[in-house]
Amino acid sequence: MPESQSRKKAQQKKAAKNKQAAATKSAKNREAVNVSSRAWVPWVFVPMGLLGVIWLVVYYIGGQQIPLMYALSNWNFVIGLGLIAGSFFVATLWK
Repeated sequence: MPESQSRKKAQQKKAAKNKQAAATKSAKNREAVNVSSRAWVPWVFVPMGLLGVIWLVVYYIGGQQIPLMYALSNWNFVIGLGLIAGSFFVATLWK
């Protein structure tokens, strides 16, 4: 015996509702994975930026007395500013 139209519509609505619930659940799982996978970002960009600032301050204050910094001369600016710029780049990954 053929099924009634109302029964078919009810089954279609139920299937659509289940599909939407599954999509919402998978979207929430992806968000949870993305958030947890980016938890390292603040732990990297803050020390990296501070290290760049500390590098430049130490170079300005005592760079002539530290043999490594004296040998690097103007490359100290590239190192310090590179660390700061790198921290800004890493900060863009934070969600």
